[in-house]
Amino acid sequence: MSMVATAETEGGETVSLHQRILSDISEKILSGAWAPGHRIPFEHELTTEYDCSRMTVNKALSQLAKSGLIERRRRSGSFVRQPQSQAAVLEIHDIRIEVEALGLPYRYERLARLKRRSSAQDRSLLGLSASGWVLSLECLHFAGERPFALEERLINLSAVTEAGEEEFLDIAPGPWLIGRVPWSEAEHRIRAVAADERVADALDIGLGAACLVVERRTWSAEHPVTHVRFTYAAESHTLVARFTPSHG
Repeated sequence: MSMVATAETEGGETVSLHQRILSDISEKILSGAWAPGHRIPFEHELTTEYDCSRMTVNKALSQLAKSGLIERRRRSGSFVRQPQSQAAVLEIHDIRIEVEALGLPYRYERLARLKRRSSAQDRSLLGLSASGWVLSLECLHFAGERPFALEERLINLSAVTEAGEEEFLDIAPGPWLIGRVPWSEAEHRIRAVAADERVADALDIGLGAACLVVERRTWSAEHPVTHVRFTYAAESHTLVARFTPSHG
């Protein structure tokens, strides 16, 4: 005959202590209360907190590690695992979908917005041959409480006039553009960089930390629409490409 440690919830429902530990820790991680890298209380601390056996705690932590929420390091303890998203190289995707696929709440914040005449650098990035009006945006995407990606975007207002009147306070420019402008061609450039002071501050990472930069230009019927640069902390993002052999 086996015995299972139980606890009673506020509603009077009886649940196993194993399940309660699982639920409590999962909620703290998924809500962002415990950020990636946060140390989970040691087994003996949880044993005392929940008044249960070490075996019950170990079982719960093992299940959390198996699900990918935490990582267990020998002699160091258990830590909230850094979520790693995967994005297809050949797709134009919504960052919200990436974040929600990790089981984390998504939040978007517009940091800066400026409508201006295009500079030489703007024209080079967009592939414009003549001067015109552009909209410059800087945005931050969050996964839970942690910054997930820094977005720096230029929009060619001669191709998307209505963007000049949009504040982009409640919606990120990516999904806004996808919903309004049919793109016909896109170009991706991917590189690794070290975080400078501005990026380190925005992403809340160390100065010089490795980052992954994805730059993209899109066109609609040969008209340049937008240039965007997404910067991710390298440890949190993976790019995936699936392809088939060419037949020559």
